[in-house]
Amino acid sequence: MERVKARDFNSGGVMSNILYFSLPYLLSYFLQTLYGMADLFIIGQFDGTEATTAVSLGSQVMHMLTVILVGLAMGTTVSIGQAVGARDQKRASESIGNTVVLFLGISLSLTILLTALVRPIVSLISTPEEAVEGTIRYLTICFLGIPFITAYNVISSIFRGLGDSKSPMYFIAVACSVNIALDYLFMGAFHLGPAGAALGTTLSQTVSVVIALVAICRRDTGLSLGKADLRPEKGTMEQLLRIGLPVALQDGLIQVSFILITIIANRRGLTDAAAVGIVEKIISFVFLVPSSMLSTVSALCAQNIGAGQEERARKTLRYAICMATGFGLFMAVLVQFIANPVVGLFSKDIAVMIQGGWYFRGYIFDCMFAGIHFSFSGYFCACGRSELSFLHNIVSIILVRIPGAYFMSKLFPTSLLPMGLATAAGSLLSVIICVLAYGWLRRQRS
Repeated sequence: MERVKARDFNSGGVMSNILYFSLPYLLSYFLQTLYGMADLFIIGQFDGTEATTAVSLGSQVMHMLTVILVGLAMGTTVSIGQAVGARDQKRASESIGNTVVLFLGISLSLTILLTALVRPIVSLISTPEEAVEGTIRYLTICFLGIPFITAYNVISSIFRGLGDSKSPMYFIAVACSVNIALDYLFMGAFHLGPAGAALGTTLSQTVSVVIALVAICRRDTGLSLGKADLRPEKGTMEQLLRIGLPVALQDGLIQVSFILITIIANRRGLTDAAAVGIVEKIISFVFLVPSSMLSTVSALCAQNIGAGQEERARKTLRYAICMATGFGLFMAVLVQFIANPVVGLFSKDIAVMIQGGWYFRGYIFDCMFAGIHFSFSGYFCACGRSELSFLHNIVSIILVRIPGAYFMSKLFPTSLLPMGLATAAGSLLSVIICVLAYGWLRRQRS
């Protein structure tokens, strides 16, 4: 087979390869996270708590949708990565072509379905009455932009499968700049409130897709995509879904658990609803490193395993766990001292700042434990056993994360700290299950 022109991670230092791949991805994810944080920050400068709550709840729903799409696209990243490691150009092209067909159908279906169900969705998440109309306007506009959100994440997954994490960083950097400018225009100058935040997000995501398509047309990737590759092929589709679907379900269930926790907070009143919504956005920023480890481990280990270098894949996993754990521990200590001022950046309401600070102090420990089980999840995906990732997450959600948040809310009605700690306890259970699953999988592959 002709050699695929892609970054080869089967040689060189493991740590240098992790840094080479993860740093651009980290910056890309930072910029993408900045989308939601910019919306929340800017709306807080021009509108009140009702508008802030509408944007925080609406963006949380959109974040859930995005991570499901990214999880499903993990099948693309791993399939292409394994083909690159095996030097199989034909299989890489088939994976890309089938991905395009699969996600085109998914994005159009989601756009029609979710736009029709926007009011029931807003009701389902127990949106405070004052924020209902703003949340509906925000979500309606964002749902119409789903094809562009999907296109960006699919294109990014293809590039990462080829070992290129820099190109998606460039695409999103331009889009993020456009988003911030449009936010100030729509929310500041035109006073469109939550609808302005949604317009800025959707239009800037469209810009990122246009830039990505132009880059693809001008760049020689070493792959030839023909009409035959766009024809659904059973084996290729099965591999994409076998790897991606459990990850999508896993990530979706995690986000559903966050939504349920938000519902619990919403029922405590507007102050706690705003506090939890703000901290969820901040946490998505702090989770940059753990999330980058998941994608980095899956992409690098997929190449290693495709090339038959099992021990190198395991070494990559160990390095990633050490890096993510060290970062999580540092943040857990730091946040104990800066929680209130950070939350205060997004709300002028003193009560929101205090409650958000307590929730942040408990929640932040989740970053350390998540760094470990995200790294394991990336390795399981690279091995084609993404169902193990689904398993540990669903168990932790059902047994600890959701019931823990509910009972802590009832037992401690005046503080959000115990609810934050319950979330971290769920990730600790995931770590324990991952360690056991890794030992079992290693025995199976030896």
